[in-house]
Amino acid sequence: MSRFNFRIAAVAVSMSVLVVGCGGMMPAADQSNLLTFTTQMRGGNEVPPVATSANGQVDAVLNTDTNLLRWKLTYVNLSGAARAGHFHGPAAIGSNAGVVLPFPGQMSDAMEGSATLTAAQVDDLVAGRWYANIHTAANPGGEIRGQMTLRR
Repeated sequence: MSRFNFRIAAVAVSMSVLVVGCGGMMPAADQSNLLTFTTQMRGGNEVPPVATSANGQVDAVLNTDTNLLRWKLTYVNLSGAARAGHFHGPAAIGSNAGVVLPFPGQMSDAMEGSATLTAAQVDDLVAGRWYANIHTAANPGGEIRGQMTLRR
């Protein structure tokens, strides 16, 4: 094989790997029914603020056709084991509210879940009136918190 043909073959193989490797990441033609949300959980977001080195993240997708919310969350450096975690609302930033959706099962530093929301819950989530919260024994009101934000 000539040097020129070898380079063309190498480029073709590289492009094939790129296309196949990214295939799962390519959006479908119409995903207008999917809304994505995110938050960064910090102790300073708690009301009142909590001094902690812990932090976490929640990423979520809401299917507006079915009202199914799917989420993934992670956290690190809590003062102790997580006792509970929830979505709370409706509440603006700086306000507290009751639990609207608990994280099911045993708490762990990487978990995911899903739930079908009511129309009122969807409205509050989309309006930015939900927050995620992780509770510990040292901070029973919540050690880290973050307001769920709609990604545009």
